[in-house]
Amino acid sequence: MKKRYDFSWLKGIIKEKRGLYTISVSAAIIGVFFAIAPYFIVGQIVIKLLDGVKDYQVYLNLCFVIMLLWVLRIAFHNLSTLISHKVTFEMLASIRKKLCDKLYALPLGYVKDTPSGSLKNIIVERVDSMETALAHMIPEFTANLLGPLAISIYLFVIDWRMGFAALITIPVGMFAYMGMFKNMDERYNNTIVKTKALNDTAVEYINGIEVIKVFGKAQSSYDKFVIAAKEGADCFVEWMRACIWYSATAMSVLPSTLVGILPIGVYLYNKGSLSGPAFILIIILSFGVIAPLITCSAFGEDMAKVGTIMSEVGRVLEQKELKRPLDFDKELGEANVEIKNVHFAYHDKEVLHGINMSIEEGSVAALVGPSGSGKSTIAKLIAGLWDASSGDIMISNVNTKEMPLDVQNKFIAYVSQDNYLFDLSIRENIRMGNPKASDLEVEEIAKKSGCHDFIMSLSETYDTVVGSAGGHLSGGERQRISIARAMLKDAKLIILDEATAYTDPENEALVQAAVAKLAQGKTLIVIAHRLSTIKDVDKIFVINDGKVEAAATHDELLKTNKLYKDMWEAHIEVKDRA
Repeated sequence: MKKRYDFSWLKGIIKEKRGLYTISVSAAIIGVFFAIAPYFIVGQIVIKLLDGVKDYQVYLNLCFVIMLLWVLRIAFHNLSTLISHKVTFEMLASIRKKLCDKLYALPLGYVKDTPSGSLKNIIVERVDSMETALAHMIPEFTANLLGPLAISIYLFVIDWRMGFAALITIPVGMFAYMGMFKNMDERYNNTIVKTKALNDTAVEYINGIEVIKVFGKAQSSYDKFVIAAKEGADCFVEWMRACIWYSATAMSVLPSTLVGILPIGVYLYNKGSLSGPAFILIIILSFGVIAPLITCSAFGEDMAKVGTIMSEVGRVLEQKELKRPLDFDKELGEANVEIKNVHFAYHDKEVLHGINMSIEEGSVAALVGPSGSGKSTIAKLIAGLWDASSGDIMISNVNTKEMPLDVQNKFIAYVSQDNYLFDLSIRENIRMGNPKASDLEVEEIAKKSGCHDFIMSLSETYDTVVGSAGGHLSGGERQRISIARAMLKDAKLIILDEATAYTDPENEALVQAAVAKLAQGKTLIVIAHRLSTIKDVDKIFVINDGKVEAAATHDELLKTNKLYKDMWEAHIEVKDRA
């Protein structure tokens, strides 16, 4: 049965924290009792004044009790809030972890197709915006509902007629309040869509600022951002404009308990059926009825938001994952790769048409071909970033469909031309290849990977923070650090997907030599745009239009494959001109 990630799923998570929530609600109820009690004491003070009691100590003692009750109210309220926030942040952390775990298990295509601003918005802002409802709703809603209920019951005990008089404004106020919720789902969803568009546009604008400046597109790109910002603001303004009269009416009418109490109370007092002290006590107590109810009604909006946010979270959590088992009782031995009749479709368009490849352990294989021929797709399938639509990919004689992602990831080191560096030091970015590596091991692998010299030329050497996505370094420097990180992983199968694309020819030769040295005894799969760097590999696979057109050595392909020969001649011509 398919699991539903909606508000019912969230209630299941809340149920797991039932014990702590019970304590939180109990503390909130006690806190409300201490908050209501002063109304009764103030009523007693007024009655004593009207009765002519002149003992100042009596009033001082009552005031001291009020102060003590207020302190106790704050203490229990804070205890309730502390517990509910602790539970809430644990729940939000759990939801975020589930989202991150889900992204790890999803095919790369979904992540690439979804704007990073949208995912960041869901994981950070949207999940965070549930904090108010989850931390305050359960304890405070319960407490704020019981408090007015207790006062109302007491009002009816004093005089049932005045009980109805105190509540006379509630139907009108609640009717107006319900008007604020008209089309709420539609309006709130509209704000989410517009806010997402604003986030995506902002991320696109910031990430593309260099291109925007170079090509003089600042005005058009900024106009796009301004339009998104205006629409993001307008949707909230329009929502507020639609609700303003309902809100004003509700906020004016609901608290006006005296509208019913004063005329009816005066009439009953003049008729002699209501005593003066009771009338005064009812007036004072009536002030404690409506304010908590307004607080309760505010949670309705928060709950609607939680429901919408859970729908967004659910859309991510319900995405189809890579089909992999959780358990694995085999040991991977030889780092050989066998691809059997693999087809792969991307957005319902097939891009690989029956791929067959065999790569022996300890060999170096290269994938070459025109842009868009499917080279990188094959590399990503081997690395486990996608699942084949049909056919089998065997690694170490085990079908990858029978292999957990963690096992496959530990066995393979994958480096692409767009490798990501975290906003940490160079040392920590390299150490991610093996979190247990010492500083000395990190520096040794950097030396063997040919990036030690440029690291030492930086102001903070290995402690230099690379910036967001490695933005403080050049493309070539980022790639060399990525290669060092992959080499530190010490995986048996290494995939370099145009990993030296941003490296200049001189440094590329150094990196290639370093990679060749570090990859000794391992299986290496290389996708390269400079054919001269792979002419000595054991086998070259020529990929064209999603098919393996030929597979042989460099010399054999020059004799037997026209596409490879044309690519080689074009490469040599460009190289000679350079």
